[in-house]
Amino acid sequence: MNLCLFDLDDTLIPLDSDHAWGEFVIQLGWVDEAAFRRRNDEFFESYKAGRLDVHAYIAFATEPLRARSAEETAAANQRFMREVIAPQVRPEAVQLVREHFAQGDLVALVTATNEFVTAPIAEAFGIADLIAVRLERDPRGTITGRIAGVPSYREGKVTRVEQWLGERGTGWADYERISVYSDSVNDLPLLERATHPVATNPSPPLAAIARERGWRILNLFK
Repeated sequence: MNLCLFDLDDTLIPLDSDHAWGEFVIQLGWVDEAAFRRRNDEFFESYKAGRLDVHAYIAFATEPLRARSAEETAAANQRFMREVIAPQVRPEAVQLVREHFAQGDLVALVTATNEFVTAPIAEAFGIADLIAVRLERDPRGTITGRIAGVPSYREGKVTRVEQWLGERGTGWADYERISVYSDSVNDLPLLERATHPVATNPSPPLAAIARERGWRILNLFK
């Protein structure tokens, strides 16, 4: 059996969907533009530097969702997909995913972005197995602003993949070939579990590590 794990932001799509959702919330007029953009940008920079407080970020990012009805947030999510994400789903990325499915690989999308934002994106790529940050909900189904379980960020991605594989009755050792695609050094713990790590549209720090270790470098969006 072969396993293929894709990161999402700046890997399969040429933008960060989490940060883009924050900009979209500003566009909707749901938040104070200056204050929200400043905090959104600060969290984005801390993510790129590998020091994101993911719990604080989720509390911040979900605040606009918690202030609105499920119907309103669902409609906004559909519009976000249509206006922001769909134009960025490139044929070369779709083809890459399809190639792994055609080889019979078990494919999952593994992202540090939350499930509200990423579930429709996974569906657009035809990927049924999504490992994303899970949003805690109260008994009425309302988002609380907290994370449910282990966040799929840095080492947490390895933990969440192991949990997912365990639910399928398998583990890392059951897969002859493990491909991992990512752009970020935040995913180094996951890339190091791969037999075939692929630095995809890599950030300069990841590109340097990939060259040093002889990993494949794929510039998907040229």
